[in-house]
Amino acid sequence: MSVKTILISQPHPGGKKTVYDVLSEKYGVRVDFHQFIEVKPVPVRELRKQKLRILDHDAIIFNSRNAIDHFFRIVEEMKVEIPPTLKYFCTNEGVSLYIQKYTQLRKRKVFTGKGTDSSFLELIKKHKTLNYLFVCSNIRNEIIPNYLDEMNIKHTEAIMYHTVNSDLSELASVYYDILVFFSPQGIASLFANFPEFVQDENRAIAGWGKTTDQALAEAGLINTIPAPTAEYPSMVAALEAYVKSQLKK
Repeated sequence: MSVKTILISQPHPGGKKTVYDVLSEKYGVRVDFHQFIEVKPVPVRELRKQKLRILDHDAIIFNSRNAIDHFFRIVEEMKVEIPPTLKYFCTNEGVSLYIQKYTQLRKRKVFTGKGTDSSFLELIKKHKTLNYLFVCSNIRNEIIPNYLDEMNIKHTEAIMYHTVNSDLSELASVYYDILVFFSPQGIASLFANFPEFVQDENRAIAGWGKTTDQALAEAGLINTIPAPTAEYPSMVAALEAYVKSQLKK
C-alpha cells in the first residue's frame, strides 16, 4: 500500500515552505492540516481574582508556544514590566526560540531542555531554589507539576488558556492513510467527534511523545509511527521513513 494522504492534527504553521511541504512534493503525497483542538484565552480578570502576582516568581516554565503567547498576553494586559532578571525555562529549543516573538533572547536568561521529560526535569533540579510560575492550560501534562511537588520546589500553576475540542464534522467523509497526533487532547477530540472511530488495517497512526503514545494505547489504537526515536528524532523524519517503506511493498 502506497501512502497518498496524510492528515496533521494541527493548523498549518503558515508562512514559508514547511518540512511537510517538502515531504509532499518529494513523494507525491497530499498533506492536509486540520486543527483538532482550539485554545481559548482565560480573561485577565480571572487571574486577578486568583491574585496571580507574576513578579513574585524568579522563573517561568514554558512547555509550548501557546503558553508563551498567553503569558505575554497576560503580561501586556496586566501592564507588568518584566525585569531582566526573570528566567525562562523551556522544554525544547523550538519553544525557547519562539520567545523571540516577544523579546530579545540575548537580554534574557533562557534555559532549554533537550526535548525529553528527563532532560527538562534535570534542568529544573539544577535550579531547585527558584520560585517557578508554570504557565499551562486547563488540560496539561502532569509530569512537570508532579515533579515540582515531589521535589518541594516552590511554584505556582497559572492556567492562562483553555483547550477545547474542535468541530471535525467536515472530515466525516474523508479518508486519510495516516493520521498524525501530537498530544492526548488531539486523540480525545477525535473520539469526541467520531465515537465509533476504528483504526482499520490500511490506516496508520503517528503519535508524538510518550503521553500521546499512552493515550493511543488507552484508546485501543496502534501507534504505527512513533516519534521521536533515536533513529527518527522528528515527526517528519519518521513519516518519511514510513512512506518510503510502503513504496517498497
